[in-house]
Amino acid sequence: MGIDKETVKYVANLARIELRDEELKRLSEQLKQIIDFIDKLKLLDIKDVEPTSHILPMSNVLRDDQPRESLPISKTLECAPAKEENFFLVPKVIE
Repeated sequence: MGIDKETVKYVANLARIELRDEELKRLSEQLKQIIDFIDKLKLLDIKDVEPTSHILPMSNVLRDDQPRESLPISKTLECAPAKEENFFLVPKVIE
């Protein structure tokens, strides 16, 4: 698939991006290189390659849950901009 200046100009117009002639030329060459590389990748035999989301094995490092006392309500509501009894008071957002 070829990307020429006219295609880049058309897409830039759709995106409402103004490009000068030298930018159009450079961008069309860069996009052509990218598409050529993708075409090379399509030629690779990957039928025996397992699909992955990352090239390196990844794992989360989680701490063990330790039960502990909760923060007291009075301390929790200390910095609340508005409160009512033991609750945060927030503006109504649904009519």
